Amino acid sequence: MAKNVKIVDDSNFDAEVLNATGPVLVDFYTTWCGPCKMLSPIVEKLADEFPGKLTVAKVDLDQAPILASKFGISSVPTIIVFEGGKAKASHTGLANRQKLLELAGVS
Repeated sequence: MAKNVKIVDDSNFDAEVLNATGPVLVDFYTTWCGPCKMLSPIVEKLADEFPGKLTVAKVDLDQAPILASKFGISSVPTIIVFEGGKAKASHTGLANRQKLLELAGVS
């Protein structure tokens, strides 16, 4: 796991994501999902490339069922970018680096 990735669950989501300053890219995943495993290194690299510009968090939905329900996540991986406490962009399924940068609005 990249050092700049925050591990988030039901107990700390509001503090780490909704109350954060700037955009927060959240990777909702499960450990048994193949596409999630392929997306993970891309997400983690973004966390290391854009410290201070983009916060990156990962949520294991098997460990955070309340969040899965709250955001209506029925397929993984799902990426949601939050800013100012609100979801501003999302993508479900495998995505490349460029797509994630577009969602997050960073370059």
